[in-house]
Amino acid sequence: MQTQILGLVTPLMALFFAATFAVLWKVGGLKRHVLGFAIAYVLSATGFLITHIAPADGTYVFHATQVFYSLASTIMAACVCERVGQKLHLPSFAFVYVMSALVLAVAVLTTNDVGPRLIIINMGYGIMFTMCATTLLAARRREILDLAVIAVMVFQALDFFVRPTLTLLIEQSIPAEVYRDSVYYSLIGLALAIKGVTTAMVLIGATIAEWTTNLRESGERDPLTGLRNRGAFEQAMQEMLSRAQEQGQPVTLVIADIDHFKQVNDIWGHQAGDQAISSFGHLIDQTIRACDVAGRVGGEEFCIAVWNCENDPAERLAGRIRQGFARLKHSGLSDDIRLTASFGVATARAGESYERLFSRADAALYRAKAAGRDCVVSERDGPGSSVADAEATPAERRRAAN
Repeated sequence: MQTQILGLVTPLMALFFAATFAVLWKVGGLKRHVLGFAIAYVLSATGFLITHIAPADGTYVFHATQVFYSLASTIMAACVCERVGQKLHLPSFAFVYVMSALVLAVAVLTTNDVGPRLIIINMGYGIMFTMCATTLLAARRREILDLAVIAVMVFQALDFFVRPTLTLLIEQSIPAEVYRDSVYYSLIGLALAIKGVTTAMVLIGATIAEWTTNLRESGERDPLTGLRNRGAFEQAMQEMLSRAQEQGQPVTLVIADIDHFKQVNDIWGHQAGDQAISSFGHLIDQTIRACDVAGRVGGEEFCIAVWNCENDPAERLAGRIRQGFARLKHSGLSDDIRLTASFGVATARAGESYERLFSRADAALYRAKAAGRDCVVSERDGPGSSVADAEATPAERRRAAN
């Protein structure tokens, strides 16, 4: 009975950390990767509970726990990578899981010894965290908390590779029916507790640092949308362009403008217009990554600086925002009314200034307006804008489009 109770400490601890991340995400208005940390800890706790409560000799136990642990590992890895603007290669994770699951199925059917099963699934997790650490090392962000996150990912990988092998060298063989009474099972509970606490403390520290940064930048936020105001966005964009040129990374600028917005104010009133602007800003904020920067730079005009992103993926991002906005209902408007937005996209060229990049993206937005609105136009699409268009100010082009 005492062993059973002690075995609940690890999953309960994981659920506590999941709740902590969920509260930080909600109260701090933080990015989705913080919510991802909470989900990963819930999945991890579920996997351990299955191992702890289900019949020790059940053929499905290792398969079920592998599913939950693999999902937890994948979400955790994806979120820590997204935090620094790196994209995890999810097909590789899926391949590792499928191969491990197939080999595990053979081991379960051919032997009652859990040793091979433990080595198979732990090797799979080790490979996943190794790929995560490798992806993090490719990021140029090198603050102390970033290094700490890389360290805990490496620690996770080493544990999965070393622990099962060393333990099984001592125990030799572990029949399924006595698995919970083995030295390995006691060790895994301790190891998971240590890893869970260490990883959580580092990630909580990183999350609190992000929250502190958000609070410091609150004076630079547009009160209606929560996005950066024009001055703060332009400063962040110029810093991003400088960093991108030093590191050889692409940066793409997306400019968005709500279509026929003057009519919204004229027909339904400025309160309805403010609600539409707020909804659009919230949609943008929920769609972009933590490494991207968004701002409201005019009345109904928004900008998104997309880090480490070429033109085509940025167009797809704009397309997702366009489609999402077209589906939104807005309070103060008739139920059958849907608003739309137009988008212009341009990728920074070597040594290009923010002003020139903005001009090219704004020219693409002008063409989107001229093409009928509710669309995404890249500065590469179709013939380039005329000299008159290129030399016109953004305000002049906007008046011509409206």
